[in-house]
Formats: sequence, structure tokens, C-alpha cells
Amino acid sequence: MLLGYHTNSLQNHRLDTALELLRDHDYQAIAITPDTCHLDPEHTTDRDLDEVAARLRDFGLHPVMETGARFLLDPSTKHEPTLMTRDPAQRDRRVAFYGRVAEMGKRLGADVVSFWAGIDRTPDKDSEAWLLDGIRATCAAIRAHGLTPSLEPEPGMAIETFADYERIRSALGADAPQLTLDIGHLYAVWEGEPADVIARAAPFMAQVHLEDHHRGVHEHLLPGDGEVDFLSVLTAIKNNGYEGPVCFELSRQSHCAPTAVALCRDLWGGRLPTSRR
Repeated sequence: MLLGYHTNSLQNHRLDTALELLRDHDYQAIAITPDTCHLDPEHTTDRDLDEVAARLRDFGLHPVMETGARFLLDPSTKHEPTLMTRDPAQRDRRVAFYGRVAEMGKRLGADVVSFWAGIDRTPDKDSEAWLLDGIRATCAAIRAHGLTPSLEPEPGMAIETFADYERIRSALGADAPQLTLDIGHLYAVWEGEPADVIARAAPFMAQVHLEDHHRGVHEHLLPGDGEVDFLSVLTAIKNNGYEGPVCFELSRQSHCAPTAVALCRDLWGGRLPTSRR
């Protein structure tokens, strides 16, 4: 497994200094969210990407691509448009964005693009059909650049659990994406013991996110502030054969990023946190 960290959790740092911070704490992977503060897709050139790619190689940071920028596409509504937006033209904008992130990722040396479905704000009998169409189109857009699409179940969204992912995988067959599994989400939306869910999910995992959580609450917390059994889940991930990035996602802790980066590195090194509650 590769210890990683999200750029969405380093939003108060310039990208260059964020990379240096991770290098100095011996991180091996980085989950890159193109956003207004880091590699804005509308303003980032190929030359910019090549320079960042060279620095990633120099620092030994394996990149994976994330697509959770909050207001990048719509400055007034968080995460919109999504694959669940009723306007087809707006759904197409989301798919095009996923394709652009894959294009950027290829230049950076990434091999995975994580994405999610979005909230179904106007549910109707055709919701499942356009969800499947959107996921199929997203996978095609990402694969067109040679990268692996990886769907993240997100609490409150149309795909929020591993069981939902299994349904999509069954419906799409060979067109189905791989899985981005956020360990905290297994606590936010309980599906049974997280180690058991990990064992079922492991064959499909292309990316893993990690942070602390309280059971039944979707809030990303610093290690030690919630109920996640880090030893159990990390052991389950390792024992089930996953060898890719495990990236801490603490997007609400950018204000204390140096402390958070060090804390997560200590946890990874076996120094489990005591409760901070």
C-alpha cells in the first residue's frame, strides 16, 4: 500500500509547497483534485502539467486524480452539475469535466480517476436510466485517455454504499467502473463491520480514502476524533491484497494541514492515535 494525502486537504498551501510537505513526511502518493486553487482545468497548460509531473517523479509521489471540487463548475451550487442533474446539457458538462481530468492525469502520470454520481435532487422513474447512462459515458471518457475510472459511493448521493456500487457493476457489466472506497463512509452509512465490507470490496478497489468518522455521521475527522478502528481497517486492506494508494482526505482541515499531515504519517507508521475527544 502507498501512503497518500489529498490536495483538497491542502487548500491553504500552494501546490509546490504542498508537494514539499508530503515529501518531507515520506508520503508515497497524492490524490490530486483539480480546483480553483490547484491546477484549475481551465487555466492549466500542458507545460504546467509537465512541470508538476517532473516534481512528482522527483519526490516519489504517485498521483491519482480526484474530481470533488466544490464550486469549480457552478460557483453558486456545491458540486453541481452532476450525473444526476436533470438538464442533459449540464450532465454532459460533468462528463466532459471528468474527461478533462483524465487528460490531465495522463500527463501527470496517474492511472486512476475517481468520480461520484451526485445527488438526485429531482428523483423520478427515469433516474436510474440516466444514472447508468452517465456512469457509462464517464467511464468511456476516462478510458479514452488510458486511465481507469473508479466510482466512489458518497453518503447522500445516488450511489452511497458498496451495495449500490454492486448494483451498478451488475447492471453495466464490462462497462462498469472500478471502486474508490472511502473507509470513513463505511461508518457514516453502516453496512456491517468495515473489515467485512473491505473483504468484499477489495477485488474492485482502485483507490482508497481514509479519515476518522463517527458512526452515522458524514464528517471527515482527524485521526483520534472519531470511531474508526484504523488497525482493523488497514489490516483488512492489506490482507485482502490491495497494494495501491490509501489517501487521507481531510478537506475541512486545510487550516491545520502541517499538523494533520504529520498525524496521519504517525498513524501509518504504527503510532495509533489516542482519542482526542
